[in-house]
Amino acid sequence: MFLGEYQHTLDAKGRVSLPSKFRQIMTGSVVVAQGLEGCLYVFPAEEYSAFLEGLLAKGDFDPRYRKVRRFFTTGAVETELDSAGRVSVPQVLREYAGLAKDVSVMGNGNRIELWDAAAWKTYKSETTENIEDLAKELADGGLL
Repeated sequence: MFLGEYQHTLDAKGRVSLPSKFRQIMTGSVVVAQGLEGCLYVFPAEEYSAFLEGLLAKGDFDPRYRKVRRFFTTGAVETELDSAGRVSVPQVLREYAGLAKDVSVMGNGNRIELWDAAAWKTYKSETTENIEDLAKELADGGLL
């Protein structure tokens, strides 16, 4: 399980180092894909396959499912960590997430998220302000 928040720097070749705790879990192939709210998702390949299976199971006849599936698959790349524990982020995905230099790397359960550090700071501040109301709303709806 991926947990915690770390600060790293994108190098000149578009690579970001993953925390050593994450590297211990992230073995073999990884998939980097667009995520929601302007971040990138980094999945172990097996987790991405399970995620994609869920999207594929919904079929092709509802345009909403097609749009969501396209969002998470176009631009997604399968790669491996290099010997230094870095993941290479293609230019198109760096542009989508606004990654230029400072990157917030965080665990989110079955995946890692990569955020532009300034965007993450803003998102985290806004979310922290509203988290109690959101948690109550979800709990009242039986979702927590």
